[in-house]
Amino acid sequence: MSDPKNDSADLITIPVRVLIVDDDEGHAQAVADSLARINCDCRVAGSGERGAQLIHSESWDVVVTDLRMGEVDGLEILRLTKEELPDAEVIVLTGHGSIASAVTAMQHGAYTYLTKPLDIGELRSAVEKASARLRLIRRNAELRQSLDERFGFEGVVGNSPQMHSIIDILKSVAPTDSTVLIHGENGTGKELVARALHQNSPRKNKPFVPLNISALPDSILESELFGHEAGAFTGAMGRRIGKFEHANGGTLFLDEVGEMPMDTQVKLLRVLEERKITRLGANDELPINVRLVAATNADLQKFVQDGKFREDLYYRINVVSINLPPLRERAGDIPLLMEHFLRDLTKRTGRDAQGFSRAARKALFAYHWPGNIRQLRNTIERMLVLDNDGVLDIDGLPPEIASLVKDQLPDIDEEMPSGVDGLIGRPMTDVEKYYIQRALDLTDGNREEASRMLEIGERTLYRKIKEYELRK
Repeated sequence: MSDPKNDSADLITIPVRVLIVDDDEGHAQAVADSLARINCDCRVAGSGERGAQLIHSESWDVVVTDLRMGEVDGLEILRLTKEELPDAEVIVLTGHGSIASAVTAMQHGAYTYLTKPLDIGELRSAVEKASARLRLIRRNAELRQSLDERFGFEGVVGNSPQMHSIIDILKSVAPTDSTVLIHGENGTGKELVARALHQNSPRKNKPFVPLNISALPDSILESELFGHEAGAFTGAMGRRIGKFEHANGGTLFLDEVGEMPMDTQVKLLRVLEERKITRLGANDELPINVRLVAATNADLQKFVQDGKFREDLYYRINVVSINLPPLRERAGDIPLLMEHFLRDLTKRTGRDAQGFSRAARKALFAYHWPGNIRQLRNTIERMLVLDNDGVLDIDGLPPEIASLVKDQLPDIDEEMPSGVDGLIGRPMTDVEKYYIQRALDLTDGNREEASRMLEIGERTLYRKIKEYELRK
């Protein structure tokens, strides 16, 4: 067993739990002693049977196992590890004559295999890489969970003060049956919020039924809402179940409710008050149990004043009001939404991308997004579809967005020559302070995005902000 020339190689700073399974206990203990020098917490099992017991009873980050042992050999240890500890990595040790078996182990999920006589430096490197990969997987899982807990409510993503307030309202209102009116521009995610209310309510196992009022001619709207009997009107060949009936027990989402004709508003108010519907052409009333969530991009109060919307209906549907801000008013959420949409779209499209280039991030952050979240999502989908190198860059952006990198976000070195010239001859701390403040200005104080622009760690950026007393 050879020893590395340099035992002071990079150490693993957080202890890695390593199980070493080998029926040659002397060899196993020598391996454990060497790995302990890079801060591994090692345990030796002198047989496959003992190794199996420890895999059943304890948690391990890495399992190092000899391939040839007694009844419980290395392949069985690999199988048990993947069954009991699916996140753990397995390194197989084998003699030169058993390489074919080691390849079989790789095909069954082993991280790597090493041949005897063992090079401890090679083993240490393999353990470090395996544990780093494992920790990255776990860290990503923790970040995803943290993202959902801190920034999301079943898909409603945001870290701005406005979105925190909205998520708090959603959490309070979702368990109730209160009627909700959602205000917001087109593309701000009104239906997404309505679905979040439904999915986090006791009605989540019942239907969520959306209906866009503005997409329907007035002549068929009432039939869509309440249903009809055969012969109720010309062309009504059979009975039709309306949206209220279809949503019974669940949630009915009426988008663009301000476009509803006055006659239909009267009938909707009656349904909400009495919780009963009558199909067109029928005499019998049908009880319904539906929660109504409505949405509009119009000023319904002004509609009431102008006589376009019934005041009594307005107050009936506006029990709880949620105002969704346009994306331009919560630009700090753009980086979070970018990552959220990229993850979602890579799953949906089957395409893969490592992330966004620095220039693309600048352009996406600087754009004013008249189409709001919907436009941002569609833009990222376009970038993903057009991408051919795994990095979403400005070549996939629409021209009006890509031009911002040159026209509105020139490189700092080319911008305001007098300002940059003023840094010549100044201490490096002044130069660093200048660039950090510019990055904070460009990202509206978003530290995560600023750290990406500057290509430094977020903790380092936070320390520099405090050190230089910068405005965020």
